[in-house]
Order: sequence, then C-alpha cells, then structure tokens
Amino acid sequence: MDRNATTATTANTAQAQAWNGYEGAQWARSQERWDAINDGFNQSLLDAAGIRDGDHVLDIGCGAGRTTRLAARRTGGGRAVGLDLSGPMLERARASAAHEGVRNASFTQGDAQVHPFEPGSFDAAISRYGMTFFADPVAAFTNIRGALRPGGRLAFVCAAEAESNEWLRALASLSGILPLGGFGAPGAPGMFSLTDPDHTLALLTAAGFEEGGAQRVEAAGNWGRDAEDAAGFLLDSGPGRHLLSQVTPEVQERARGALIEALHPYEDAGALWLRSSSWLVTAVRERPARG
Repeated sequence: MDRNATTATTANTAQAQAWNGYEGAQWARSQERWDAINDGFNQSLLDAAGIRDGDHVLDIGCGAGRTTRLAARRTGGGRAVGLDLSGPMLERARASAAHEGVRNASFTQGDAQVHPFEPGSFDAAISRYGMTFFADPVAAFTNIRGALRPGGRLAFVCAAEAESNEWLRALASLSGILPLGGFGAPGAPGMFSLTDPDHTLALLTAAGFEEGGAQRVEAAGNWGRDAEDAAGFLLDSGPGRHLLSQVTPEVQERARGALIEALHPYEDAGALWLRSSSWLVTAVRERPARG
C-alpha cells in the first residue's frame, strides 16, 4: 500500500483527518514525552503477546513506533510492521527506527479496519492504545483476525474508566472553568470507547476471536518536570487544546493556573508522575484443527 492513506482505503475519515492534523503533529514532535507517559505498559503488553524469535508481528495504531521497535527486537530474525493513519507520526517512527538501527521494523500508513492485509501473515498483533478509534470495531477486529495465522495471538492495552486515571481526575478539577461535558465518557470512537471489558470481549467474539480475556494493569507515567510543565503539556495536547478553544483567553489562564494547583501533589524529585489504569486484552484466532 502507498504510504499516503486514501479515501479508498480509509473508513475512519474523521480520525484520519485528526491524526494527520494537529493531533498527529503534536504526538510526533512529543514522542519522547508520550513514551515516558506510556512506557510502563510495554512489558506487560509484549509479554502477553508471547512474541518469540522469528515471529511476524503487527502493531495496530503504532503511532511514533515505540512498541513496533520493541517488538521487532524481540522477534530477533522476525519482523514487526507498524500500521497507523498518521503520516506525521509514521515519519517520526521511520526516523527513530533508522536512528536506533532497528532494521526489521517497517511502517505503513493505513486504516486497520479496511487495510488489505495478506491473510494469515502475522503470528501476533499488538496495540498500545491504538484499538479504540474504529468507526466499526467488529469490522476492524475481523480484519485484524484475518491477518493472523491460525492460533495467532492478539494483545492490546486500552484505557480503563476515566475516573481511574489520575491525569483525567486532574482535568476534571476544571469542571467549573472549562466545558468538560462528556469528556472522557465511553461511546464513540476515541480513547474511552473500550472501557467496559465485557463489551470489548463481546466485540472480539463477534469478530471470530477465541479465548478472550481482560485484566487491569496500572502504571505511573512521567508527565513533565513539575506541575507547570505537565499542565502546559496536557493543555497543549489535542483534548486540552479543544477545551481551551471554547473559552476566552482570560478563562484559559484561569484554567491553566487551576490545573497547575491540582497537579502540585504529584510532583516528586524533579518529575511529575500520574498513574494510568488500563485493560490488557488478549485473544487468539481459532487454532488449527487437530487431525
């Protein structure tokens, strides 16, 4: 597939627009910061996928490619392919792989819901927060299942309920200042679309996966040097920027000050740590029939 996603191969057009606009550019230029926030989930994710030497691994919603590169190193003589809608993030992923000398990692721009994977070409599929943006989750999971060989493994991390994540609790403290509304609520495609593990497992079953399971995993992430730095980063991210765009500059400054105050208790020795709660979801494609 061409590196540039087209409307013919993209079902999630709204997400494609977002991740090829400000959101994707912000994540690409802030790769190290986002990895410092989310790296605490890497080992449990890769362990759950059971990646072995020689495996072919598919990383869905790979972003700037951190988990793709880690998976590629685990495969030894195998390979890892990262797939994402975002051109800016994939550009950063390719540059990082070249800089680190990870030659068995490659990256493709595309929509996992409709991407024409070669059937049965991967031993495992993984994702760190990349499975929640599908317009039709069952269609997406069905397509990913088809890319796995019989007995192929699926493992992904997705956000748990908003109130279990400290960064969202900090943002929630601004409810009297910013128009938070239903921010963080489950439902439409977005970060919190898979917060109900029973619903997620039902989607996987409908897509033909077997042996589904979900366990809660938690990790602390480094959001910045101190409360002021972390507040600035949070409000510069896509969700924060969207909220600020709806109020006046005066209210924006009031919100920034209030968020800094809410984050002060999380400062610790030159860093600000916030704990995130997620679901580690696993499943397998049906195993080969025994003769």
